Amino acid sequence: MPFTPYATLKDGFAMVCFLIFFSWFVFYTPNYLGHADNYIKANSLVTPSHIVPEWYFLPFYAILRAIPSKLGGVLCMFGAIAVLFVLPWLDTSKVRSGKYRPLFKQFFWVFVGVCVLLGWLGSKPPEGWYVTISQIATFYYFAHFLIILPLLGMLETPKPLPASIADDVLADEEKRGGHSALANLAAAREAQR
Repeated sequence: MPFTPYATLKDGFAMVCFLIFFSWFVFYTPNYLGHADNYIKANSLVTPSHIVPEWYFLPFYAILRAIPSKLGGVLCMFGAIAVLFVLPWLDTSKVRSGKYRPLFKQFFWVFVGVCVLLGWLGSKPPEGWYVTISQIATFYYFAHFLIILPLLGMLETPKPLPASIADDVLADEEKRGGHSALANLAAAREAQR
């Protein structure tokens, strides 16, 4: 099937639909996604009572506020990023793909939930039970990398690996009952032999 006109018209239609939706926000409700605090007149003598960073910094902000000491909070916040640099050495499993590690998948999704929870907690005021839950989530964040991943690598028995990537892809195609271009290529190679 040629790229043009099918793909060009399909992508053009999608772009027009998006631009209609985008134009509605731009021309009719430009302040819909804005924050009410943006309309308060600036006062250099008063710090806003509830100021938070952008959404992508909120999990780290929650970690910063979860630790009672200022230095400890700063060290943990930067440690949350630094632990990602040593991740290849912390994951002791010989199988790197999560597809063949069922226990790893479960712990991974718990970790994703904890990161989302930390993001939500970073937007809340640092008082009451928000701090307690932030401390628990911060503990799990570090425990996931420093305790769970090394133990999983030693204790988990992964599923058997395929001989090649093509075998795995073809097995998935057969399960779905489909016949892909990759299967055609594999059949052509077999016919040549």
